[in-house]
Amino acid sequence: MRAQFGLRSQMAQSVIKTVMARYKSVLAHGHPWTRVQFTKPAFDLVWNRDYSLKAGAFSLNTLAGRVPIPFARQGMERVFDGTWQCGTAHLVHRHGRWFLPVPMTKDVAETDWAEIRQVVGLDFGINFLVTAYDSQGQTTFFPRAVKARRAHFKLLRQTLQRRQTPSARRRLKRLGQRENRWMTDVNHQVSKALVVRYGAQTLFVLEDLTGMRGATERVRRRDRYTSVSWAFYQLRQMLEYKATLYQSRTIAVDPRYTSQTCPHCGHVARGNRDKRRHRFACQQFHYRSNDDRIGAMNLHRQGIEYRVTGAIAAGPRS
Repeated sequence: MRAQFGLRSQMAQSVIKTVMARYKSVLAHGHPWTRVQFTKPAFDLVWNRDYSLKAGAFSLNTLAGRVPIPFARQGMERVFDGTWQCGTAHLVHRHGRWFLPVPMTKDVAETDWAEIRQVVGLDFGINFLVTAYDSQGQTTFFPRAVKARRAHFKLLRQTLQRRQTPSARRRLKRLGQRENRWMTDVNHQVSKALVVRYGAQTLFVLEDLTGMRGATERVRRRDRYTSVSWAFYQLRQMLEYKATLYQSRTIAVDPRYTSQTCPHCGHVARGNRDKRRHRFACQQFHYRSNDDRIGAMNLHRQGIEYRVTGAIAAGPRS
């Protein structure tokens, strides 16, 4: 590589590590082994070797020598206060421009369990992205406008797919990228709103949705977009690291039957929940409420049990 492309020693090492990481990623996600291909220019830069921060600009190592890259600090002042560390950056070429996403890490002391002052159950759903139920018995819904926006994206996608023209396929690709950016932005806003609203020393009880995609792909094809396309795992990751930054903690529990279980009498039945109308009515205790709120209440209860027993209780069985 050094002879053919004129790479420096550190650049050649970065190329090898980038290819290895791509193969590891393929295997880690359970995909069959296949030859990795890089369709767009990209380069991994190691901190303090391939790039560094000097005189208010990033200094990048290139074939033509060091190149200073100025940047704006507005809105990011806190990550340059000296307590954060830069990681391996990934230089990519998109839409005719070069981008340098720089990962930042910070050591944060984990909140002691004895310091937890409240528990908040978080139900992830389709009608409401997140339904929160706290120790004061208050319920908060985040946000409902997502469902209408997703329906708009779905309609546009179906219209473009029917055209089957090169321009329609290009627009379809751009539409997918725009929707992904929008979902990421919404997840950031919702996760930040949650940790800001409930503050420090909060235990967030999340649904462990691992394997949800495999289970829900057995539903009707027309319902798959609604069931599996939202980035719930991304939302969970964002909430976990932001909760840590705000001196709070998170646990993930079994989500099964949380929307079919009466939080007052414990009766579990599929008939308790009217999924179509998002209503819950216990067939024994006759308690009625929104089904997403019921899910959040049961997750809150599991969080309380965890604080008492130190173990995640198994979900109820029908």
